[in-house]
Amino acid sequence: MSQLLVIVLFLIGLLLIIKGGDYFVDSAVWFAEALNVPKFIIGATIVSFATTLPELLVSLFASLSGKDVMAAGNAIGSVSANLGLIMGISLVCIPSIVKRREFAFKGILMALVCFLLWLFSKSGNISIAESIVMILCFAIFMIENTVTAKQNMDASEKTEISKKDLGKNILFFIIGIAGIVFGSDLLVDNGSEIARMFGISEEIISVTIIAIGTSLPELATTLTAISKKQSSLSVGNIIGANVIDLSLILPLCSLASGGNTVIEPQTYAVDIPVCFGIILLAVVPTLIFGRLSRKQGVLMLLAYTAYIAFVCVTL
Repeated sequence: MSQLLVIVLFLIGLLLIIKGGDYFVDSAVWFAEALNVPKFIIGATIVSFATTLPELLVSLFASLSGKDVMAAGNAIGSVSANLGLIMGISLVCIPSIVKRREFAFKGILMALVCFLLWLFSKSGNISIAESIVMILCFAIFMIENTVTAKQNMDASEKTEISKKDLGKNILFFIIGIAGIVFGSDLLVDNGSEIARMFGISEEIISVTIIAIGTSLPELATTLTAISKKQSSLSVGNIIGANVIDLSLILPLCSLASGGNTVIEPQTYAVDIPVCFGIILLAVVPTLIFGRLSRKQGVLMLLAYTAYIAFVCVTL
């Protein structure tokens, strides 16, 4: 493949992500308003599940191909990127006031799942039994969101939804997902190829470009949400995506490989603890003060930058 074609495909991927994110956020906001469901809940469920598809597919295919380092690095690295980079950017641009009742359960569950993942990784792999425990955490997350959404819908007056508007927004939602997912795939593949052109090692590519690249749907959704001043949707999307990343991706990889997914010492000793530390930066001050502040965003960005610098120097 020529260098020019690689750059063109990279730019096409970027365009697909930007436009897909635009359609995605518009339709998600419409659904939230039409169904009387808080935007935070929509962001934490439907939007976050869809934007997690690239991480899930990349890790699952990597695990099935015997590339466990890439599978684990992508799943954990994406959570760190989602919080340290993407939420950090979001908070620096638009600090967000949150309802503790909506945020507390999801934030604490995210921290708990990360801690469990660290405990389970100590043995060097995640067993089938441990995978089932993690998947149960994901099920609890989805049940809590469903119950919360139902309560909010019951408490609100129902809005008339025309078939034309419903069909249009379903179509935009699907187009948005497709644009984000396919755009991310193009961006990751060709971004990695561009990195190789400049002589960057495969190991650094796997923990930086791949992890950040598969988090591009969350970044696209966040940047679009910022431009439309929908910060609750952005925060809900990132928290939900992280719970899914931590509780679903590696357990599914483990089940697919028969419980033989290997967790490298670097992942156990550095990647997961750093991820847990960034989670605490996002969750603890928010539970205390009831808001996500600009200072938090700066600290999260600094922590993530230091982590990436450390990885690039040590690998």
